[in-house]
Amino acid sequence: MPKRIDSQCRSFQTAIDILSSRWNALILNVLQEGPLRFSELSERAKGPGDKVLSARLKELEARGLLVRTVDAGPPVRVSYDLTRAGREFGNLAQAIERWGRELVS
Repeated sequence: MPKRIDSQCRSFQTAIDILSSRWNALILNVLQEGPLRFSELSERAKGPGDKVLSARLKELEARGLLVRTVDAGPPVRVSYDLTRAGREFGNLAQAIERWGRELVS
């Protein structure tokens, strides 16, 4: 019998809060392939405007899901990469996709 999940626990609620914030799952998924500069991320995400994308990146960085790296220039280059916790989203995304296929079949 599978372990019962307590949907009221802080860990569960934190994960749901992150995923319920629009564009976060998309950003985490796009970054699964590796680090990207802001313009590359914006192009691949195809959705959020630059202002929203910037805000979401700051939120995900504050939550420890990605790191922002600034390479001194000129020109200055800023890239974003997932932390270990951010890469773990890949496993969750696969499970969500499987579940979604069942729902639309």
